[in-house]
Amino acid sequence: MNKATENIDIKLVKSVNKNVRSSVRKLKPILKSIVGKKVDVAMRNLSFSEKRISKDVKKTISSAVANAENNYQYDIDKLIVKEAYCGKQVIMKRFRARAKGRAAEIMKPYSNVTIILSEKSKQSEEHGSKS
Repeated sequence: MNKATENIDIKLVKSVNKNVRSSVRKLKPILKSIVGKKVDVAMRNLSFSEKRISKDVKKTISSAVANAENNYQYDIDKLIVKEAYCGKQVIMKRFRARAKGRAAEIMKPYSNVTIILSEKSKQSEEHGSKS
């Protein structure tokens, strides 16, 4: 019963960016790289990333930080990225004219990006020096 009350007390801050113009395959490595990091470290890594879509992910994180600050009065310095995942949205289908009256399909996928932040709780380190 004690664990159930602890889970209720922990507030998660969520931000969803819908219709991001990128495929899930291109988004997943970027999202995996920021999970578990502090928010400021994740934002810094995204700002120096060479991927085009990292700007949209950075925008979603900043929205989640604003939600945490305004709705829950969390301290920004203690926020960490707990979860970051993406899902498929619509796929725009276009065609390109090819030789001999044929057509080649062009797929333009969209995705949803979800960022979940939580406040880092004080944890005692179990691994320390052996002195």
